[in-house]
Amino acid sequence: MSIHEVFMPALSSTMTEGKIVSWEKSPGDKVEKGETVVVVESDKADMDVESFYEGFLAHIIVPAGETAPVGAAIAYVAETEAEIETAKAMGGGGSAVAETPAPAPELVAVSASLTTPATVSQNGSNHREGRLVVSPRARKLAKELRVDLNNLTGSGPYGRIVAEDVEAAVGKAPQPTTPAITPTQPTPPVTPTVTPAKPTPTPAPAPVVSSAVPGQTVPLTTLQNAVARNMLPSLSVPTFHVGYTITTDGLDKLYKQIKSKGVTMTALLAKAVAVTLQKHPLLNASYSDQGIVYHPHINIAVAVAMDDGGLITPVLQKADQVDIYSLSRNWKSLVEKARAKQLQPEEYTSGTFTLSNLGMFGVDTFDAILPPGQGSILAIAASRPQVVATADGLFGVRPQMKVNITSDHRIIYGAHAAAFLQDLAKLIETDPQSLTL
Repeated sequence: MSIHEVFMPALSSTMTEGKIVSWEKSPGDKVEKGETVVVVESDKADMDVESFYEGFLAHIIVPAGETAPVGAAIAYVAETEAEIETAKAMGGGGSAVAETPAPAPELVAVSASLTTPATVSQNGSNHREGRLVVSPRARKLAKELRVDLNNLTGSGPYGRIVAEDVEAAVGKAPQPTTPAITPTQPTPPVTPTVTPAKPTPTPAPAPVVSSAVPGQTVPLTTLQNAVARNMLPSLSVPTFHVGYTITTDGLDKLYKQIKSKGVTMTALLAKAVAVTLQKHPLLNASYSDQGIVYHPHINIAVAVAMDDGGLITPVLQKADQVDIYSLSRNWKSLVEKARAKQLQPEEYTSGTFTLSNLGMFGVDTFDAILPPGQGSILAIAASRPQVVATADGLFGVRPQMKVNITSDHRIIYGAHAAAFLQDLAKLIETDPQSLTL
């Protein structure tokens, strides 16, 4: 006979503790080998955790909503029903008084396995090896609304059933959410003209509504804690900032031509930066104690603010080698997975250069904080009509945006950053069509 401990798994290299999102099994429930028993929130994603053993979930040590350090026991799994009471006593969940001392049960560590997203079949099945792939919120909502998940088709990433699918099944319209600060909403293109025109007002983004009560201290979420930890190393890095103004009428015209094909402004900007980095490998490098690390690929991370707090940077892998249409599809998929908290660690930790775009908020200029392990980050502001002097000595109106780069001064100097921005501006202003090749 044996009782197994379920430990808090390390779901990423930076994870020090995890939060229990939900227990998929209740005490006393039968647990099959490979079956999901708990959903854990890591630094930036909710992940299913499976058991390598079969038996019965005897006692939950860490309830849903609480956190535990990596490696700490969070539950007991008993191999037989007869051992459930013993496991409860071990966990403080009950008292087992016996007249004759029983032999101590064998404790076996359960190596919880991390469930990777299910592969989508051609028919969009949301089953993985015979079981449903469901987000924690959707599972909870289905219980409340008494919806049979087996009858639903998932619309989330990899066929995952999300809360909206459950709401649609009962005819309940999903509540609108506050838009996140994502670079997926491009600045509207502006047609150049020699006569200044009154700009058409655009609706401002809805303000973020906080439910906090004045005077109240609200604990940070797991994601916010991760962002705070990751920003601390930046304090020890000497950085500098260089700004540049780029005329965007050519880029705006190209975007207007191809946006109907699913191309996003985010993908265009990422592609432009990636292509420029081919000429400036130092800007794609990072510092280490051994020297300058020149990365083999150009992976563009793009900062995205999450609705429930915190920040995440989905990564467009090998952005210089991927065509603009595939890059846009990849970005759409990454954003969907980020909002569903289904990004895999390599999809948000492998960036070699980061973009941060606040243009959709009408921001004129800003500086971004250098992410750990990278050499540079580019802050992109809004494109606005500006009165400029033309080559023939007249005045005209041209759409322009300001970009500011923050670089690690230990390996990158001002002339390097300036040369990169100069080439980036040249590409966007004179040859944006090349981004579609």
